[in-house]
Amino acid sequence: MKVAIGCDHTGVALKRALIKRVLVGYTIIDLGTDLPEPVDYPDIAKRVSSAIAAGEAKRGILICGTGIGMAMAAGKMAGIRAATCMEPYSAEMSRRHNDANILCLGARVIGVEMAEKITETWLTTPFEGGKHARRVDKIG
Repeated sequence: MKVAIGCDHTGVALKRALIKRVLVGYTIIDLGTDLPEPVDYPDIAKRVSSAIAAGEAKRGILICGTGIGMAMAAGKMAGIRAATCMEPYSAEMSRRHNDANILCLGARVIGVEMAEKITETWLTTPFEGGKHARRVDKIG
């Protein structure tokens, strides 16, 4: 599976950790940033969302300080269902019931180990479809 990943300056270390420890075996499209200098999170969210919308990646991961700004910015694009998750259960349900295609994480609010568990859960949980598909269609 191809996964697009991006972060602002607050998420660089977490992005690197996820690529090194969790995303092994996935095809990664790293859309920045890799620098500690401030960058505007909406620009990164647009890059990752555009990759998903264009079919260049199946799923995306966005990281900022809380994950909230990234989710708000990503959710503005057609076809994007971004979910900010702070623990594995929300990650599971965002996939199972909402078919989330972008996971948003907060580097300032969760540790690396929790982010790894959330990401693993999110990447491996399938969408249930059924009544949930009808609801997801209404979102679009």
